[in-house]
Amino acid sequence: QVLRHEEFDEGCKASCNGPYDGRWSKTMVGYGPEDNHFVAELTYNYGIGEYRLGNDFLGITLVSSQAVSNAKKMGWPLKEVTAGIFEAEAPGGYKFYLEDKEQLKQDPVQKVTLGVSDLQKSVTYWSGLLGMKIYEKDEEKQRALLGYADNQCKLELRAVGGAVDHGTAFGRIAFSCAKEELPNIEALMKKENQKILTPLVSLDTPGKATVQVIILADPVSYSPALKLCFHEICFVGDEAFRDLSKVDPNGDKLLDDAMAADNSDKWVAAHKKQKAAA
Repeated sequence: QVLRHEEFDEGCKASCNGPYDGRWSKTMVGYGPEDNHFVAELTYNYGIGEYRLGNDFLGITLVSSQAVSNAKKMGWPLKEVTAGIFEAEAPGGYKFYLEDKEQLKQDPVQKVTLGVSDLQKSVTYWSGLLGMKIYEKDEEKQRALLGYADNQCKLELRAVGGAVDHGTAFGRIAFSCAKEELPNIEALMKKENQKILTPLVSLDTPGKATVQVIILADPVSYSPALKLCFHEICFVGDEAFRDLSKVDPNGDKLLDDAMAADNSDKWVAAHKKQKAAA
């Protein structure tokens, strides 16, 4: 479901919408409130019609026989990759893995999978520095499963056999924590000589709470040739975030109104052009 929708007239100072400096919007979607569910942020940059995907984001896995049933009814292509688990590709190319079992009462999103260039170094970074618990580690398959709590969505790291490439989509993964922990995280990263993409900063959302965030970079995926090959990791102050992230009952209408007002597709068609490819 749509949890909230927000419109912005200019680019985010923490690059929330990537390197794009124009008008943009974000729509938060998930199976329940952001307090206790994994939520996807769908970012739309007006005027950008296509992004080149990289190998950084490898998919989301969720348990839902309803999703499998919905896909079959709609004729959406499914590929059974292992017994009872189907791969679906969203518009734009992002992968979802649907486990054909009854949807869990808690968050059905089981894990998010990111590609890494060096599994051991990445596990050391995420567990040793960022404090995640290692739930599984498979050297043969070059994958590891980590998380902050047993009842939360897990992070899977999977080696891609080379450098990690963001493409032009510029996604990131975010976690909330107590506001007073943010300076400690920043200090630790400085002490360990780790890359900080955005030092501790306050971000405004029109008509809503101002949140404090710090954005880090998993440095072990960095390649001088590609430059933007690390994973962006955002930590946000929980107290203000709880206010900002309240489910908006008008979220669906705000999104519908924004889509109806966006005439860019009609404009480019009338002028026999195409939206820009990032």
